[in-house]
Amino acid sequence: MRFVAVVMMGLSFVSGSVQAQNEVTLYSYREPFRIAAVLRGFEANSGIRIKVVHAKEGLVERIASEGSQSSADVLLAEEFGVLIQAREAGITQPIKGSSIEGHVPPNYRDPDGHWIGLTNHARVVFASKTRVPQETVTYEELADPKWRGKICIRPAAHTYNLSLIASMIAHHGRSEAKRWLIGLKDNLARRPHGNDRAQLKAIYDGICDLAVVNTYYMGETTWSFTEQKQWAEATKILFPNAEGRGSHVSISGVALMKHAPNKVAAMALIEFLTSEVGQRIYSTMLYAYPVVPNLPASDFVRGWGTFVADALPLAEIALLRKDAAALVEEVGIDRASPN
Repeated sequence: MRFVAVVMMGLSFVSGSVQAQNEVTLYSYREPFRIAAVLRGFEANSGIRIKVVHAKEGLVERIASEGSQSSADVLLAEEFGVLIQAREAGITQPIKGSSIEGHVPPNYRDPDGHWIGLTNHARVVFASKTRVPQETVTYEELADPKWRGKICIRPAAHTYNLSLIASMIAHHGRSEAKRWLIGLKDNLARRPHGNDRAQLKAIYDGICDLAVVNTYYMGETTWSFTEQKQWAEATKILFPNAEGRGSHVSISGVALMKHAPNKVAAMALIEFLTSEVGQRIYSTMLYAYPVVPNLPASDFVRGWGTFVADALPLAEIALLRKDAAALVEEVGIDRASPN
């Protein structure tokens, strides 16, 4: 009830011209149940119905193939790499709006407005509570021989890890980043495979002591009604480089489609998602951090510890993703077979 009351206040800006367009088609990589609360809030007072088209993959390609006949107004992505893919596919148009630009810092927006962040999450280190006494870590330390045979990670070629590797290139240069990746490869407990949840299970099973995982998986496993709850209880989050540049950040975000048939209503939805009301609902549901400055995360998320975000602009990281992919292939980390 509290959310509904706040949403009713937050949506009072909806104009008659927006209401004339009474539908928005949202192509979403997020499962409908994860975004239901924030979408219901928007619909409640705007009079705009949201049609959700969900798929785990292939939405960018689908929109591109549909061309000017596409019904897609907005693309909602769970990860930054998808937004980059959308812009490169030529299916986006600039998001222009003083309220939106005023809410979201430049480092979480495309310089030309083709995508905009909604929530932050960090690529951090999950550690065994019983086998890892230390409470701090750096990304650079993951290449230290003291962790030989003790680290798990999903494939380095996955978009989550490509962004992290690209950030290492940005901070240290390509040569040093390659040395770091070789060191990380040498410290693996097993060949990179599985998703982020699989890395938490590996810690629980004693296969490794550390794993590189996105922060929100602590929420998704903690509130699970399966054995995954045990995986969360066996681990703790270490925020890398907390005393230095901060932890590598990625975003979930949105893009306005090039041929959006309901552009005015689509912009109203994007404005709501970047408003304080929308940010509170959406970040809470996703166990994430709001992108709006000085807006706190939920009590549960803040309980993980102090989070210092790397201020490196995501647009700069985007330019280095191809270099990161080339390094992954050169080092052969995804083909590693540790003894």
